[in-house]
Amino acid sequence: MRTILSAFIILSSLFSFISQAGNDANAPNWTLKTQAGNSISLADYQGKPVILHFWATWCPYCKKLQPKLVELQEKYKKSGVEIVAISFNEDDGAQPQDSITQRGYKFITAVQGDKVAQQYGVKGTPTTFFINRSGNVIFKSSSSNVADPRLELAIKEIIKED
Repeated sequence: MRTILSAFIILSSLFSFISQAGNDANAPNWTLKTQAGNSISLADYQGKPVILHFWATWCPYCKKLQPKLVELQEKYKKSGVEIVAISFNEDDGAQPQDSITQRGYKFITAVQGDKVAQQYGVKGTPTTFFINRSGNVIFKSSSSNVADPRLELAIKEIIKED
């Protein structure tokens, strides 16, 4: 009985993706700079499934969530899923890419993403969007709960071929 209940809860979560994401909303394009000064945009990842992760170096919840995002990316790397981070609301002198590298991660982070965070309606850190190959937001999470089964369900949804 417990297994059936668990499956029901997970399936209910899957069907709630669309409503939480704003009914398959198209992810707004943006262009920002990296810490090294290179331009990066969502358009660079056109046709790829993307985990768009808004975060800040001072955020302990971001630090808790990032290993799970990297784990999921590794698990589904054959599907081409990419993590793209946007650092915002940072303290003066913050070096976001250095923080990512020191944590042992290789994903890229854009910096000074406050305007893009507003554009996406981000209220706090972490906020993570799961964007499919067509550029539609499938799921949005503002949680750092690494045990949330919806994270992996979201990955499975964004890697589907059209």
